[in-house]
Order: sequence, then C-alpha cells, then structure tokens
Amino acid sequence: MGPGDERGSTGLTADILCRVINSYAGLDDAGVSIAAARAGADVVRTLYGRQLTRIGKGAGDFATAADVAAEKAILGVIRAARPADAVLGEEGGQQGATEAARQWLVDPLCGTLNYAVGNMLVAVNVALRDGAAAVADPFSGEVFFSDGKTAWVRSDGADTPLTPTPATRLVDVNLDPPFPSAPGFRAVDLLAHPGFVAHFRPRVVSTTLALAWVAAGKRAAYVTDGGDLSGSVHFAAGIALCRAAGCVVTGIDGTPIGQAGGRGLVAAADGETHDLLMSFIHSSSWS
Repeated sequence: MGPGDERGSTGLTADILCRVINSYAGLDDAGVSIAAARAGADVVRTLYGRQLTRIGKGAGDFATAADVAAEKAILGVIRAARPADAVLGEEGGQQGATEAARQWLVDPLCGTLNYAVGNMLVAVNVALRDGAAAVADPFSGEVFFSDGKTAWVRSDGADTPLTPTPATRLVDVNLDPPFPSAPGFRAVDLLAHPGFVAHFRPRVVSTTLALAWVAAGKRAAYVTDGGDLSGSVHFAAGIALCRAAGCVVTGIDGTPIGQAGGRGLVAAADGETHDLLMSFIHSSSWS
C-alpha cells in the first residue's frame, strides 16, 4: 500500500466512524439503551463457549474477558450517542462526574457464573438512571426495553408491549450473596414456607434476566435480599422495566425502592401476588 492509499484508507475509516456516531446521536434514550445492550449482547454471544480469562474480584466472584469486552462495546455506543453523560459500569467503575445530571448504569454480563460454565441464562443490562432502560438476552435475541413510561420487547424486528401476569406461578428467588438482612430475612427460607409452596413454584436462574421475565409475564415475581438496589448496575434496568410494565415493585419490607435504608427487592406481576409474598416473608422472618 502506498502513502496515498494509506491516507485514503484512513479517511474512509474516519468517514465510517463519523456516520456510526451520527447514527447513534440521532437516537432517543430508549434507542440508545437498546443499541448499547445489543452491542454488549453481540460480544457475549460471540465469545460464548470459549476458554476465557477470569479476573478475580474476591469472595468467589469473578469477571471474564467477555464481561470486559461487552462493557467496552456498550460504552462505545453510549459515548458516541451521549458523550456528556456519566457511566457507572460493573467492570470499569465510574466514568464521568459522579454528580452528573445523567448517568448510565451498565452490567455487561449478568450471570457470569452461568456463562463461564456454558449456561446461556445471562443478560446484558443498560439503564439511564430514572429513565430509559434495556435488558438484552444474547441467545434468544430478545431485547426488553422501556422509555421510562412504557415497556416493550423487541424480537425478530417486531415490538410487543410487555404484559405482566401471575399465571405461570413461577417466582424467581435470588440465592446469591450478600445477605444483609439475615437472620431477619433469608430468601432460602421462603422456599419452604407452606403458603409459598401452596401458591407458587420457585425458580433460581441466578441472573436478573428473570426480572425482565416478570415484566414480560414469564415469571409471577422476583425476590432478592440486598440494600437499596435502585442504583445498582445489576438491578436498575430490570426495575425500570417492571415499573413501566405496571408491576408492583418494593423492597422486602414493603417500602418503595429508592428510599434511604431500603432493603432488597420484590417485583410482582400484580398486587395480589405481591401481597401474598409479603405476607410469607413477614410471617416466616419477622413474626
């Protein structure tokens, strides 16, 4: 390649990059969240099944090269579309001012332990704090998303409104640590509660994809221990979906998510399911 060819190639690359940036910049926030989640999902799907480097985080937790690469892809979309916004990433931490008016919360691969052993139950979570959000399933191709007011799923090019329902009677219970409410509340105890057994069937998929499934009617509810999860990179997108879809969303103590001192999460398809779960939680834990 001669010098002239090199300059031409560089110019062409710059032109393509400019068009890509402009295409993202024209999206609304929901569109940005979808594009970012899809970019991360493409990486997760491409690297699936490979022997990947593990990056230890302590206490048995780790990230893989796929987590890091997916987050990089997601950040590329957000930076192109919203260069002034801050980002809090699971792997890269805070980027941009912590007091920024707009902050994106990114979990590039929720279900890393599943993924690392060849289990496809994972999700890519992207949320604008108090705004749009998207949860991508890298293997089904579904993208669950919200503009902050309504919630939809995009599959095979078609958008369908999310409609929560308790009909499945399936309740996903997160049994992964930490357990800050123990011994007052232990999620595992809920599984043996006679009332729970009579009304529901438990599932443990160990990924917040299950939160999107509550909004979509594939789960009746989701329960997890924890602190205030409203600003969590793991949970923010799923919480946004559930709220926009019309689910009942509170802490395990029944208080609204986002309040100071909040604890955990109960997201239910309807009020009756939520009331039942709250009664089981309180009767087994705080009676």
